[in-house]
Amino acid sequence: MPISPSSAAHAARGQVAQRLRELRADAGITGGELAARCGWTHSKSSRIENARTPPTPEDIRRWCVACGAPERVADLVAQSRNAESQYVEWRRKVRTGLRHLQDSYVQLYRSTTLFRVYSPTLVPGLLQTEGYARAVLSANARLLGIPDDAEQAAAARIERSRIIHEPGRRFVLLIEESVLRYRLGSSDAMAAQLGYLLTAGALPAVSLGIIPEETGERALWPQEVFHMYDDTLVSVELLSARVTVTQPTEIELYLKAFERLRTMAVYGSDARALVLKAIAALG
Repeated sequence: MPISPSSAAHAARGQVAQRLRELRADAGITGGELAARCGWTHSKSSRIENARTPPTPEDIRRWCVACGAPERVADLVAQSRNAESQYVEWRRKVRTGLRHLQDSYVQLYRSTTLFRVYSPTLVPGLLQTEGYARAVLSANARLLGIPDDAEQAAAARIERSRIIHEPGRRFVLLIEESVLRYRLGSSDAMAAQLGYLLTAGALPAVSLGIIPEETGERALWPQEVFHMYDDTLVSVELLSARVTVTQPTEIELYLKAFERLRTMAVYGSDARALVLKAIAALG
């Protein structure tokens, strides 16, 4: 099963801290001596060395100079920035609204040929209708306490999702059957969303699998929402943050989990039957 979703970010931060600790040890100075040379407190040195506080580029520059290794600054700053980019808090990413977040994915979408998405809670963004997307995004805005620009953000999400109609890409999407009954927005919006699943699921480039609730012995229990972009990047969605996984061994673990989940799903007419059942239940 995939390890804790934020582990890649924590591990990356730990590696930066370890490199800085090794620099200090190689220089033969104590944490207190380092702090004095850098012009900060001993406790700050300790927090950085133990990965409790991520260092700023200026912190790294001072640290390397204090250890007599200014040539290490550029590499360590780049490594630290990469570590911090792996764990992005939603509040920081969307503090001015959700529209910008939708647009920020466009380049990644354009560079991807194989999309794999697993969602146990929501219809994947690639298959969302505007009314459904608006309800999801508006709820997110209220939860995060940020400006509610759900209407503009939903329109941007729909525009971004038109990529499923373009040639040269494949989309393998998995959802749990319960997603079909989590009512978001009005009954009309939910009915439109379910109806669109029937249409989009039949597109040549789209493989929509639904894992029935009545699956006997599951090969894997429900996981967190995750998106795989080719075989090079996994984006994991938490309540508070997005975690980016780029380590090949971890990507392989998510791929293994995805394949296990995929074996439990139904497709084609069986998937359509589950969607039609959910539509009928709307009344």
